[in-house]
Amino acid sequence: MRIRRTVSNPARKARAGGEQVARSRPFEWLARGGFVARGLIYGIIGVLAVKLALGDGGKATNQQGALRTIGHQPFGRTLLVIVAVGLAGYAIWRLVRAAIGHGPEAHDSGFDRVAGLASGVAYAILCVTAVQMLLGSKPSSSGSARQPAAGVLGWPGGTWIVGGAGAILVGVALYQGYLGLGHGFLEKSKTERMSAGGERAFTTLGVIGYVARMVVFGLVGYFLIKAAIDYSPRQAVGLDGALARLARDSYGPVLLGIVAAGLVAFGAYSVVDARYHRI
Repeated sequence: MRIRRTVSNPARKARAGGEQVARSRPFEWLARGGFVARGLIYGIIGVLAVKLALGDGGKATNQQGALRTIGHQPFGRTLLVIVAVGLAGYAIWRLVRAAIGHGPEAHDSGFDRVAGLASGVAYAILCVTAVQMLLGSKPSSSGSARQPAAGVLGWPGGTWIVGGAGAILVGVALYQGYLGLGHGFLEKSKTERMSAGGERAFTTLGVIGYVARMVVFGLVGYFLIKAAIDYSPRQAVGLDGALARLARDSYGPVLLGIVAAGLVAFGAYSVVDARYHRI
């Protein structure tokens, strides 16, 4: 019995600490700032891709490329600091929610907690990238998925790992489509506080944005699976590679323009959701 108490007390204290953090006002503002940072990043990715589709000097880039674009703007370092703080807030919010299963305004299912953990880790890595840029060090390039895929393919069972990662991303893509087309994302936002017109606009942005993410994640997953089947790391692409593949398709500029506009819509949706999301 004593051993049981010694083991459970630290766990209870940790959970109590997480509860206290999750219900604090600064934590809520950090989380909401994270939605703005996420929206800014997706908006930049989408705008650059739209310009590429129009032949106006844009490029296919990923989240790291969006951070570099921010850093090159006037007052870029200040903007990058703000975005880094927002990314940190978003990552901490997702990780705390994954740990305790709820916030002051909403509860999470087991699936939501697993997804939150993955999202929290991804945005924490992105935050570290922003900090590296601020410190003047060159972050390791993760824009291409070829090098990681090449390394993993050389492992025992590497083809299954890469193929499994691709299958997971395809599953994530389908879930994004489900959230968008089924309006499931609305359950996580306080739409009752919106006007009728505001809710319609918010819903439209969300549907378009989630469908665009479905296309991009689906392409990344598909090419990872193809890399595993063909045992060819060259087939693996990241977000930027998926957009570039769209640009090279038969109706490339049109397809890229549609998906890019969808990513801009997702960015706008995220910024609006910073106010209304159930934290």
